[in-house]
Amino acid sequence: MKISIALAVFNEEENIHYPIESTIDWADEIVIVDGGSTDNTTSKAKSYGKKIKIINAGKNPRNFHINKQLALDNCKNAWVLQLDADEQVSKDLAKEIQYILTLNQKQIEQYQKGIPQKQKRLFIRHQKKIFKRMQTQNNPDQYKEYAGFFIPRLNFFLGKFMRYGGLYPDAPIRLIKRTRAYFPCKDVHEMIEVKGKIGWLRNPLLHYDSPTFSRYINRNKRYIIFLAQQYKKKNLPKDAKTSLQYLIFKPVVNFFQILIRHKGILDGWRGVIWAFFSSLVYPRAYLRHLIESSK
Repeated sequence: MKISIALAVFNEEENIHYPIESTIDWADEIVIVDGGSTDNTTSKAKSYGKKIKIINAGKNPRNFHINKQLALDNCKNAWVLQLDADEQVSKDLAKEIQYILTLNQKQIEQYQKGIPQKQKRLFIRHQKKIFKRMQTQNNPDQYKEYAGFFIPRLNFFLGKFMRYGGLYPDAPIRLIKRTRAYFPCKDVHEMIEVKGKIGWLRNPLLHYDSPTFSRYINRNKRYIIFLAQQYKKKNLPKDAKTSLQYLIFKPVVNFFQILIRHKGILDGWRGVIWAFFSSLVYPRAYLRHLIESSK
């Protein structure tokens, strides 16, 4: 069965080889929406040949899911693998994706029974959330067939793939039926909405998210700016109680949850750094919200 790859990119010259080289041999097309890159992202992508289809969006919105949805809209095949520019499909995952698309619904159901226990616990939690959302839908019959799959993701942080701190198995929905899935485009951490049953694949997607500290800080800063905008839209209070919650309580609790509850300490010094800077997101975004609201 033919499959499309969907990408939304912006100044990803150094990373674009990850998704393209790991899929171009077996994908039917690779649809890339470019948000107005000023480097050689598009020329480098074009060098891979006729399977590459580039759409110039002209702008790179802070909520990059808008361009991701544009990429999905321009795919021609029934099944789409949505990737980020810094993600690489492992060889085992590539084989698994091609295999899963040959199975019928009953065979997929049987395949799901072989999911490793650690992944299965996370999968069950996700399924409960999805089922709760399903109950509000008008057409329950559309949830009888598989229309999407979670993929466990390994995140690369300062020279190492992280396996603790809530980072693995990081589980985005990436393999989808094009006409049964969409991005709500409301939040940068939202998952794709899928009108159908959602399964789970076993092999990892490799995410070269933060190979250097400077790249991590830059990405972290973009998220803080977006989060501050969300606080403003929600008219988050600026009283003493809210300030105490966002400046002290939330970051302290989050730090120890990542480090202890989610065993981030087992990733060594990288786990400590990850926990610390992840916890600072809340006070930094809230302070930005206070400053911008006072202007």
